[in-house]
Amino acid sequence: MIFWGHSSLSHIQIILMASFMSLLIHQFEEYVFPGGAPLVINQGTWNEKENYRRYPGNTQSGMIVNTSAYLFYIAAIVFPQYIWLGLGTMFFSLFQFIGHGIQMNKTIGTWYNPGLASVIILFIPISVYYIVFINDHRLATVGDWVWGAFTFVAGFVVTTILPVQLLKDKNSPYIISEWQVHQFEKVKSFASIKKNKPQIRI
Repeated sequence: MIFWGHSSLSHIQIILMASFMSLLIHQFEEYVFPGGAPLVINQGTWNEKENYRRYPGNTQSGMIVNTSAYLFYIAAIVFPQYIWLGLGTMFFSLFQFIGHGIQMNKTIGTWYNPGLASVIILFIPISVYYIVFINDHRLATVGDWVWGAFTFVAGFVVTTILPVQLLKDKNSPYIISEWQVHQFEKVKSFASIKKNKPQIRI
């Protein structure tokens, strides 16, 4: 993007490329620094309290979920003329705030979880900018908004829900690593909104 992207791509493609790059940063935040997202997702999204190292999500389904999302975002870059496709990815990005910002935090009792920072700093501004851009340039029709919403729902089901549901196995060999568990516990301890009550000594 630094050396050739800004001159070779159209402005709308640059926005879509930035959106895809923000997805990579989002996944880095979830799985590398600080990491621990697989446990957050199993507990915070799927509400699994016991066997959350391998159920319902495991490392196999997690790999498919994360890499299949690439196709969704890259397709929007390759075919920028299909505004509904770009809108679908932007709705997908914005929806992450409901998951990371509200649902997961509420379920595990935290004010932060891995992935939330990139949602706030990257996903939301880029998505809003894309929507403002296509609106200002009158690029979207009513049909684009409708198909964009449909694309978001279909993309979410295909790339997120189906892999987890089809591959869920309480005895799965694709267990989430101890390192991810350790990072999850660190994040949960750091971002917990539950305050320890001081003990009253008599």
